[in-house]
Amino acid sequence: MIFLDNLVKTLRHLEGKSYKALKQIQGTYTGSDFTLSIDYVQGDPFASPSKFRVILPYSSLGTEKAILKTKHRKIALEDFIARQVNRQFIKHSPRKMGTGKGGLVFFDAPGQEILERTAVKLTERSIEIRISAGLPANGRKIRGHDAARLVGDIIPFTAKKAIELFSRNDLSTHLELADDQQMIRDYLEQHGYVTFIANGAVLPRESGVSNRPLKGAVPFHTPSEFEKTVPLTNGKTVTGMALPEGLTLIAGGGYHGKSTLLHAIERGIYDHAPGDGREFVITRRSAVKVRAEDGRSVHSVNITPFISNLPFQKDTQSFSTPDASGSTSQAAAIMEALEIGSTLLLMDEDTTATNFMIRDARMQRLVEEEPITPFLDHVSDLTKTLEVSVILAVGGSGDYFEQADNVLLMKEYKPYDRTEQAAQIAEELQTGRLEQSGVPLFVPDARPFDRKNFLRQWDHKQKVEAKGLHTILFSKNRIDLSHVEQLVDESQTRALARIVSILVKTTNETMTIIEALDRLYAEIEREGLDALAVFKGQHPGDLALPRKEEAAAALNRFRR
Repeated sequence: MIFLDNLVKTLRHLEGKSYKALKQIQGTYTGSDFTLSIDYVQGDPFASPSKFRVILPYSSLGTEKAILKTKHRKIALEDFIARQVNRQFIKHSPRKMGTGKGGLVFFDAPGQEILERTAVKLTERSIEIRISAGLPANGRKIRGHDAARLVGDIIPFTAKKAIELFSRNDLSTHLELADDQQMIRDYLEQHGYVTFIANGAVLPRESGVSNRPLKGAVPFHTPSEFEKTVPLTNGKTVTGMALPEGLTLIAGGGYHGKSTLLHAIERGIYDHAPGDGREFVITRRSAVKVRAEDGRSVHSVNITPFISNLPFQKDTQSFSTPDASGSTSQAAAIMEALEIGSTLLLMDEDTTATNFMIRDARMQRLVEEEPITPFLDHVSDLTKTLEVSVILAVGGSGDYFEQADNVLLMKEYKPYDRTEQAAQIAEELQTGRLEQSGVPLFVPDARPFDRKNFLRQWDHKQKVEAKGLHTILFSKNRIDLSHVEQLVDESQTRALARIVSILVKTTNETMTIIEALDRLYAEIEREGLDALAVFKGQHPGDLALPRKEEAAAALNRFRR
């Protein structure tokens, strides 16, 4: 057993020594009522920061261990602690100390969404708070006294304060909200609804770069026709809009809130933190936002229900291109969503390919040989035969009125039920277009995981790493995730980079994409996100779990 005081003395004695001498401090140290583990020591002031774990007894939380038995409560508790830790580091984090990253403390703080993370790890015995920090230096000489203060004082005691000072009432509120959100999810599943939005929810965000609620926004209010009251914990209830399965149109003029409502629905796959305004916006977990992506890579996707009989007999049963058009990319995205098992597709007319969504009577008469079967002519197959629901925001085409099960009209950010009116308009104003018949829509077979193509382009000396929210660098190849709109946190992208790397290294040649993902996610379920660690024994404190849908999206967008 090595005491923390010995570590502090060692660091002070290293004042002015070569930076590489810091490697000797890697190890575990005992404090008064905690343990400090130094998992990794950087070899250079400019290198990736050193990794620390502050380990406290679970009893210091003062909460029952039964919380850890329920997955959604465990994630909520870890999220709560992470928010408290971040609050304390904002208050007490030191200024930069010398060269490089010296003195800078990094903690993977949660955003508006509550995600499974590696920043805090709870077991029945302990609380691990995982932190990275740059050890101080002047040039490449150790600032020993500053390092001793950072490692022996600031890091452990700031982490301890997060556990000692949090409000018990705030914790109860956080956990009760997690229970309520899970109850709404269960209600949707049991009663055949795809999304729920509570009265009073604040849907607009501050700006395109801020995910915080907009002050003074119009609160959501449910049309009576869609109003449901859902039971919550402790005898509470919440009333709001429950949208049933089928095709739902969100119509309205520009700037009246169509896209804002759809955006809230697409983010409802995640639970949200107290104060977000979307705490009770809950959507099926498998919902996938589909859009056109000009220029994306498509590999071996069967798009024949939407596109067939191409010039020069180009194959669409196993369609590949490094540079897809808007229509082909959207067709591929739908088939990929069905392949991964989504039961809810979300679309915004503003980001779809017009010629893929609709082809009117005049164009049908002029262009007789059209390889594209519009989405309009398959939406009934999708909702009725495959039982995959669709929520579509529209402002320019009423051709979907005949197919719609529900129609919402947004006016000044308020929704109104216009289902009957839309049906009447469709009956009175016939479009004259003919339904295009083609290959019936189907759930495609799972494609093989194309490991050889990944390996062919992988220089093993280079990392697979995330660059911001929307990019993964696979060796020198860029995986572009800029149109994967339900990816919300850079920590998810870092986890995706690890998922891609692990799958390429370990997947059997005969496995499908779905089988490979299922196997890895089962391992994550057993071992937690630590299963994605680059090096065993070094905490991966900056990862958050993406859905299988986003993992499949990353694999599908790799350029062969």
